[in-house]
Amino acid sequence: MKKLRSLVVGVDSGDVVLFEDFEDGGEMWTGRGQRERRRRIKFKEKYLSTPTVQLSISLWDMDAGTVLRADVCTEAVTEKGFDMVFRTWGDTRVARVRIAWTAIGELDDADSWDVS
Repeated sequence: MKKLRSLVVGVDSGDVVLFEDFEDGGEMWTGRGQRERRRRIKFKEKYLSTPTVQLSISLWDMDAGTVLRADVCTEAVTEKGFDMVFRTWGDTRVARVRIAWTAIGELDDADSWDVS
C-alpha cells in the first residue's frame, strides 16, 4: 500500500487515442504476431514521488472474426510521466484503441517546509 505524506494530493487524468490503424492499413489492423504501441504521457505537474497510475480502455474497436487479445499497462512511471503500452498478438485485428488514465500522488505544498 502506498502511503501519502503530503497534505496536497494531486489527481491528473486524460483520455488518449493511442492509434487508429484501420484507415491506413497499419500493423495493428493488418499484422500478425507480437505487436506493440506505446506513448509517453507527461503529467501537468511534477509529483513529489512516483504516483500510482491506473489505465482503462475507453474505446476498443476490434475485428470480431478473430480472437480478442490485449495487454494494457504502464511502464517507466516517474514523477513527470509514464509510458502507456498496448500489446496484442496472434491474429487479433485492432482497428483503434483509446485509453483513459488517472494518476494519484503527492504534490508540493507551498505551506509546508522542512526544518531539518
